[in-house]
Amino acid sequence: MAPSTDAPTVKPGRSRGCHSRSSMNLSSRELERYGRQIGPGVLSEAAQLRLKESTALVTRVGGMGGPAALMLTMSGIGRLIVAHGGELISPDLNRQVLGTEEDLGRPRIEGFARRLRAANRFVEIEAIDHEPDDAEAAALARRCNVLLSCPPGFEERMRLNRAAVEAGIPLVDAAQWGMTGTLIAVRPGETACLACIYPETPPFEESFPVIGAISSAIGSLAALEAIKIISLTGQPLWGKMLIFDGYGGAVNTIELSRRKSCPVCGDGRRAEP
Repeated sequence: MAPSTDAPTVKPGRSRGCHSRSSMNLSSRELERYGRQIGPGVLSEAAQLRLKESTALVTRVGGMGGPAALMLTMSGIGRLIVAHGGELISPDLNRQVLGTEEDLGRPRIEGFARRLRAANRFVEIEAIDHEPDDAEAAALARRCNVLLSCPPGFEERMRLNRAAVEAGIPLVDAAQWGMTGTLIAVRPGETACLACIYPETPPFEESFPVIGAISSAIGSLAALEAIKIISLTGQPLWGKMLIFDGYGGAVNTIELSRRKSCPVCGDGRRAEP
């Protein structure tokens, strides 16, 4: 069932509106669960609480989105919305870490959601059995603090980019091909969005080659960016693209330029949050 679309807009670092303010604290069991990530050089207790207060959307939850969703769940995000359609097939299992042999032929999202719920009882998982269209993506973005875009095709990636910009929430876009992966973090109205980088949609190869280790690496890094953004920890990749060349063993970061004439985020064109 599609979630309600009339929830209030939320911003990074603010309550999602799903709990009363008095309930927003870390229990002794949660402090025990997250003890290895609370402390110097990682997250403060306040940062961990910001994670608990936040909602993230991951779509899709396959090769990159699966690891991203799993890492967010394990980190203690308060609510995770995951979207993925179709049934699991054998070629998926070289990279989709939330799938198993016993799930073959079954709706992907059922097994994916079950494994995420099993990973952390403190996290609320909301599962959607299809890829959101324009209207649903926009409505979902308005309920979230951050959006992780992990689909293979540019049409879906551009849809999620528009939804995040219109809602005024950060977007983490992950992509892969072969042994290469890329990652960007978008702060709407301030840094380049996906449409700034790709003013014309590149050609898309439906069954492109990919190594599962690249999928997991980029998906995990996407989750890390989302964690940093939500918890106000560290330095997110604002205005940059990280390029991981697994074949050559090299990592590069390039600066991105925002186009003021961009039809999605350009001056005078971006919807006010």
